[in-house]
Amino acid sequence: MKAAGDFSRPKLGVLATALSLAAGGQVQAADENLPDLGGGAAPWVADVYYENHTVRRHDAGLAKFRNTLQVEADKPMGDGWAFRGILRGSWDGVYRMNRGEYGNRAGGPVQLENTAAPLLPPVPTSAGTPLNRPQVPHGGGINNPIGTAIGLPPTNALGFDLGANPNDGMRVLGDRWHKTEGGVAFGVPVRPCDSDSRGCRDFGGYGDLKRGELEAPEFNDRLDFLREIYAKKTFPFGDGSELFVKVGRQQVVWGRTDLFRVLDVINPIDYSRNNIYDELQDIRIPMWIAQAEYRMGASDAMQDRNVQVVWNFDKFRPNNLGQCGSPNVMLDAGCFFRGMANLWDNGGTVANFAAVPPGTAGAWAATDFGPHQIGIRNVHLPEWSLSNTQLGVKYEGITQDGLAFSLNALTYRSQLPSLHAFSAGAVNPFTGGTGNTTPPADGVPVSRLIAFDVHYPRVNLIGGSLDFQIPDANAAIRMETALTHGEEFANTARRELYSKNRVLRSVIGVDRPTFIPFISKTRATLISAQLFWQHIFDHERHDGPLGTVGMVDWEDNFIGTLLIKGFLAGDRVSPQVVMARDFRAKALTIAPQIEWSVTDDFKVTLGANFKYTNGNSHYKFDDCRSCNPYPPFTTYTAAGQSFVPGSAGLAGFEPLGRFRAGPIGAAVAEDDIYVMVRYKF
Repeated sequence: MKAAGDFSRPKLGVLATALSLAAGGQVQAADENLPDLGGGAAPWVADVYYENHTVRRHDAGLAKFRNTLQVEADKPMGDGWAFRGILRGSWDGVYRMNRGEYGNRAGGPVQLENTAAPLLPPVPTSAGTPLNRPQVPHGGGINNPIGTAIGLPPTNALGFDLGANPNDGMRVLGDRWHKTEGGVAFGVPVRPCDSDSRGCRDFGGYGDLKRGELEAPEFNDRLDFLREIYAKKTFPFGDGSELFVKVGRQQVVWGRTDLFRVLDVINPIDYSRNNIYDELQDIRIPMWIAQAEYRMGASDAMQDRNVQVVWNFDKFRPNNLGQCGSPNVMLDAGCFFRGMANLWDNGGTVANFAAVPPGTAGAWAATDFGPHQIGIRNVHLPEWSLSNTQLGVKYEGITQDGLAFSLNALTYRSQLPSLHAFSAGAVNPFTGGTGNTTPPADGVPVSRLIAFDVHYPRVNLIGGSLDFQIPDANAAIRMETALTHGEEFANTARRELYSKNRVLRSVIGVDRPTFIPFISKTRATLISAQLFWQHIFDHERHDGPLGTVGMVDWEDNFIGTLLIKGFLAGDRVSPQVVMARDFRAKALTIAPQIEWSVTDDFKVTLGANFKYTNGNSHYKFDDCRSCNPYPPFTTYTAAGQSFVPGSAGLAGFEPLGRFRAGPIGAAVAEDDIYVMVRYKF
């Protein structure tokens, strides 16, 4: 197993090779530096870029000190073939420079909410003074010393060993964006996996990374430093049509949207790099893809026509949502995953889990669980096979009137994980009886919201795009829509705790250059607005005895974005502001930025992003404490009703509120200011 420090050797070796590609902006490389690739005397053309991106985050300090070196090289190969390669290597010093927040000293001991404290007998302190405990330390649940007061066996009744999962190096789940407020929560390890391996799982390129791998994310088993490496050629035919072929590691861009995607789903996204705030071209994860495009040319009705076939034959790769303990963890999901994996492996304490008195819905006590009782058991990453590859077809054309359109179809694996509650026949550690709720009609016992496996389902997509101009308004209109089948959503009304649904996503965008005198009297300012709509078909939600149960995601959700970008000083200074509003989440981000091209080769960018929410109580949703296999302490029913399997709708922020908060609401405390310096050699 490679130590963290070992990553410096391949990292520096690749960067040194990159520097040898070019000593200036565009140069011919010496024969001993690069292979000829059959191009004869045709020269290599290479550009080398260095960028430093430094971010300071409110209440966290330094959140990024990323240094990136990128090389872009092109060369004719002979017989009409051409080669293009992009190498990118980065090193982020934040894990050493702010190790108390993100590195080997991150986290510490945690206290977990225990709202049943007034109903429990006081616990003696070390000084012998009785004390009610509205909070208990990790490892201090009701089945430890305070558990004997309500008839449970003394200490560690569920088999939790604090020695295997000590109260150190942790944060409380979700503490960066919400308080527990009577809901469930647990401690989550936050140190790199070579410093603390608890909860480390491979969720598809993240979740089990050591400090060196977090610092230099491109240098991994998937060779991500090969940003692009492909060969391309155009084959002409006698009738004027032609076939364009491109094979290799690449990005295939089907959409034209910013921040959020509709059709542009062929490549997964690395959100760990900078959440949603980097350009998509910088955070798409390149894949090994073969694409062929048959260009038919004009016809009586069309200016141009082509058909594109895309075959992604790479091993499956999901979106990188960020490892818990790193600065960018989309939806805080990586922390939920790591915390749940740790609970399965080692057991732990869950805040406000068991009802006191048993069988009522009033106050809830922190509860200790042993290994293999709750949490994430397995991650089912699709292995490579022909059936697991991804295939897409697109027809696009431009009418004689200038209307550009496309028709798209794609079959692929979901790039977002789905959690499946799995059947179990465990003994109820509270009572010694059956560990499940009453079996359903088919007789299969089901464990609900206690134990999960992670899956990535197959999804089929059909859609299209439409672009046109409105000359009288001096505006360009962009439209995209996509209908998917096979996506899976959390659903507490189903015994599997998920459902498959069809989803319609659409976006309309308007781009217009507009003279705004107070910005510039000589240069138009670009205004670009987008409105995204998502609709989930067969949406399921209904009232339970204690609240709403069903699907946490909104049936209809809308997100609007607005870009205003100016051009000053001969286009060398470009101020801009980007705003995004998630209407159902009631969340807003504002990202001002000013870019200064000091010379043609040297650029400095100053910027920030600020997040706002209109309260957060609307993020609470059924946490499924009441649909798990541990009655009577988790059997919550309305007064006078007998127990019925399934959720009663008891709500909290965890684990599902993050899907209502969205990427803006879940990052509300992550206000950043930054500076980027970019130099082209």
